[in-house]
Amino acid sequence: MPEESTGTITGILEDVVEVLFAKDKPSRHELLTLAEDNTVKLEVYGSTPQDRVTCLSYTDPSKLYRGAKVIRQFETITVPVGSALLGRIVDVFGQPHDGKGEIKVKKSRSIYQNPPNFQSIVESREILETGIKIIDFFTPFLKGGKIGLLGGAGVGKTVILSEFMHNITVFHKGISVFAGIGERIREAHEMIENLTETNVLPNVTLVFGQMNERPAVRFRTGYTAATIAEYFRDEEGKDVLFFVDNAYRFIQAGNELSILMNTIPSEDGYQATLSSDIGVFQERLVSSGNGSITSVEAIYVPADDFSDAGVQTLLPYFDSQVVLSREVAEEGRRPAVDITASTSGLITPSLIGKRHYETYLESERILSRYQYLDRIVSIAGENELSGDDRVLYRRAKLLLNYMTQDFFMVTNQTGRPGKYVKRQDVVEDVADIIGGKLDGFGYEKLLYISTLKEVLKSGR
Repeated sequence: MPEESTGTITGILEDVVEVLFAKDKPSRHELLTLAEDNTVKLEVYGSTPQDRVTCLSYTDPSKLYRGAKVIRQFETITVPVGSALLGRIVDVFGQPHDGKGEIKVKKSRSIYQNPPNFQSIVESREILETGIKIIDFFTPFLKGGKIGLLGGAGVGKTVILSEFMHNITVFHKGISVFAGIGERIREAHEMIENLTETNVLPNVTLVFGQMNERPAVRFRTGYTAATIAEYFRDEEGKDVLFFVDNAYRFIQAGNELSILMNTIPSEDGYQATLSSDIGVFQERLVSSGNGSITSVEAIYVPADDFSDAGVQTLLPYFDSQVVLSREVAEEGRRPAVDITASTSGLITPSLIGKRHYETYLESERILSRYQYLDRIVSIAGENELSGDDRVLYRRAKLLLNYMTQDFFMVTNQTGRPGKYVKRQDVVEDVADIIGGKLDGFGYEKLLYISTLKEVLKSGR
């Protein structure tokens, strides 16, 4: 074995391993393996002034010891790409974990790819309909754009992600790539079962680096998923829906590694490289002349603190920010979207149309006033409102209840079939509600319906 291709482990600090090379040091991101066990994977992460490199361990570091010989692979992590991955569940190395056998592909790619150059990026002006009323109306999605789903634990981020996958596959015949970063294994199993039952799985590639994995695995899982999505976009000319659950866990994994390497932290104790870590990943998820990547990312908000530095560093990358609220969920309205806190940079007449734009503005005015009136009602009662305010208050309540919706992906839990509603139908229904057409109806009549036709047929 050539001397220049071997090194010796000189130090181990949990998932960070120091390796001495007598001659040429390997380059950053290069893979190393243990001479006596090629299942052990190390990745070169940094270098010291001496003849040493620091490595990340992708496998159990208990297999390592000082003096152990490692071998250079002269390559980075390389994963299979192509349509053979649709319907498959893989890890950060592209190895299958679904019991369906080997993935046979003709091509593979390094997970470290440069983002497209500025000249090749194409900005779409097309709204991507999701079939989810509250999102299509208040925070529409742009094909090739980025959407953030923000909220604490248990407010329904993963459910909305799953519903997107279902609707894009069934109603738009699209394909999806899912990056499961640092979430629970139980949630992954539930998602796989739901995707299988609804026949969505054949159009989805799932890449998992779950909560129990090494921080290096969790930190690179998104790169593997991005590489697969980029191939569909660049080589097969596909429009890809790219999901991340959870983008905050990606940040956490990088922070864990930073602590192990004893680097000086930045704001809120995060790694000093926080902005660049996020930027390197997010800038790959764009559209080119061949195809598009529309990114939908769940973001866990620690302790419901939206001012957290990790959360704030992610936000500038999103065209739309959908904020999920624990208070809304406790009121029994699902999806639990806080409409007034959610924002979208796509609310312009040129993108969503004049009718939608004008209806949106009036709805926002009513709901903003409703927040103030609701505080009065909770103390003094609805009868203390003026006549005009009482009308506005009731219309706001009707509008909020109308925005509830049954999802296909939780039918087995709710016992109610899912509903897909076209954006144009939502715009017309909202116009009717704020125009007073439903003033004589009870609030409960509008809960979990598809369109107003259901209510108008049944009467008051």
